[in-house]
Amino acid sequence: MKALLTLADGTTFEGTSFGARGEAGGEVVFNTSMTGYQEILTDPSYCGQLVAMTYPEIGNVGVNDEDVESRRPFVQGFIVKEYWETPSNWRAKQSLGAYLRDHGIPGIQGIDTRALVRHVREHGAQEGIISTEDLDPKSLAAKAAARPGMIGRDLVREVTCTEPYDWEEGLWDLEAGYRKASGSRYRVIAYDFGIKHNILRNLAQAGCQVRVVPATTPAADALAWNPDGIFLSNGPGDPDVGTYATTVRDLIGKKPIFGICLGHQILGLALGGKTYKLKFGHHGGNQPVMDLTTRKVEITSQNHGFAVDVDSLREVARLTHVNLNDRTVEGLAHAELPLFSVQYHPEASPGPRDASYLFDRFLEYMDRS
Repeated sequence: MKALLTLADGTTFEGTSFGARGEAGGEVVFNTSMTGYQEILTDPSYCGQLVAMTYPEIGNVGVNDEDVESRRPFVQGFIVKEYWETPSNWRAKQSLGAYLRDHGIPGIQGIDTRALVRHVREHGAQEGIISTEDLDPKSLAAKAAARPGMIGRDLVREVTCTEPYDWEEGLWDLEAGYRKASGSRYRVIAYDFGIKHNILRNLAQAGCQVRVVPATTPAADALAWNPDGIFLSNGPGDPDVGTYATTVRDLIGKKPIFGICLGHQILGLALGGKTYKLKFGHHGGNQPVMDLTTRKVEITSQNHGFAVDVDSLREVARLTHVNLNDRTVEGLAHAELPLFSVQYHPEASPGPRDASYLFDRFLEYMDRS
């Protein structure tokens, strides 16, 4: 079936449909990872976005029951060069197309994804529409232009949990799959701004008794559990909305804090800093980041459209990590207090484990407090 992808500026790509039929809109971004599309689909940080994969062939390994990062996929639509309908993998349970249909997510294939990526790089991320229903490019462009952009949007409320829950599952094992983590030395409150399961698995594997709480949980309620540390998760949308930074400000100085991705940005805001929208963001598994303390370079997984303005935090925090592609902020640490954050995803392990030391650092902070 014919499908169109039309951007807000009128640029249109014609392809064929896979997944669900219908129409979906979102900010069009591209991901440079060669593998891991199931994790990408289920990462809540992609809420509100249409994701284009730069790797040309997608769907080869199908979809399994284990490689999920949340309770369901959160992308609005999926864009690929060539979709492979018949998976070949020992863990596959269904095809990618069937999975998208089950969740009502439209996909489009057969378009020139190289041209799309170049357009986004040159003109910036913008709203777009995938449709199998309305095949009039002018009509779709008008719909896309009328959509709200990412700036000022609170998407955390669409992905956060509604009630607190405890997490016990550890990291994946080849023979046994995911198993309950054994032993816990630390009590950690994890604020769910759109948290990925593998972050929780890493915390549990490291010896943390993890309680996940909704993003709107007051600081007093979190502290009442008497945690050893506070974790601030990844998530979608603009960090400078809602009361999230205000809540974190009330936690600063009370317990050690570790933030990842959106949690990093919210922590920066809580410290009095500023954030800004990137032209097209960082989405993929091959972003080089330098640890300024060790001068080592880590190959990192990233998924964000906003960044922290380091100049706005010179009085209270120091830059610890920097992106070697565009020199944007990738890590911060407070000058005196036991709190730190990174923009990238150490749990995603594309290096494969270049950044796993960050979870150990969080444990060290809790040991010293």
